[in-house]
Amino acid sequence: MSRIKVPVQVKRNPNPATKFLKWLSNDQCFEFYDKEARKKVKIQLPLKFLFLQHYVTVKGWSNSAGSGVWSNEVYSTAHEIIEVKDSNGTICKGLYKKNKAIINAAGGHYHRSIYCMTPDGELVNLQLKGSAVGGIKEDHSPDNIPVKGWNLFHSGDKKKNIQGVAHLLDNQWIEVKDFKKGKNNAVSYTIPFFELGGSITKEENALAVLASEKLQNYMDLYFSKNEVKPVNEVEVDAVVDLSDLDF
Repeated sequence: MSRIKVPVQVKRNPNPATKFLKWLSNDQCFEFYDKEARKKVKIQLPLKFLFLQHYVTVKGWSNSAGSGVWSNEVYSTAHEIIEVKDSNGTICKGLYKKNKAIINAAGGHYHRSIYCMTPDGELVNLQLKGSAVGGIKEDHSPDNIPVKGWNLFHSGDKKKNIQGVAHLLDNQWIEVKDFKKGKNNAVSYTIPFFELGGSITKEENALAVLASEKLQNYMDLYFSKNEVKPVNEVEVDAVVDLSDLDF
């Protein structure tokens, strides 16, 4: 008997997230597609979750291909190659910033893919785009008060002397209790408003360890294979993309 086992070939690497939530601007709530029930399900506010990690991906709809647009997930758009596809094949491959115009013209949009855990230990994913990521600028706010989107809430901005909360997120909940309104010319929209919640308990930390291990195992294999595939179902999104961020 040999000491070395025959290598096990892993053909599938299913994403451990059980729900992929996107923000519905008109309804001021989140929504996910229930594959078993084959229907969309709304999740009303408040939403409470523990941050695990976030990545960048491209999602959208191609009118010319008549299909969704998708890409692999990357951690750093400045250093990692992103490959964007539709049903006809590869649209572009390279650094995001150099291909942004091509991606937008093809119907793709920058998304934050945020993996997190709910209070009952469920691993879910938030799919945010546009102003939900970049925030609402002062001149787009009804009360002239700027609102932080996910990126500024998480990482802050050293140039603007704005501190993010990333250093607190290992042990503190994030809560979305409310939404904020914005306006871009004639288009009105809303974004989720992120706030820090309370600290997690020992029992909740134990659940977080398990959720983190699941995500770590998935991502280790995902990045080792450099996969380029749809993370979940891609649908036509009628909401105007209001992102004016310089990624």
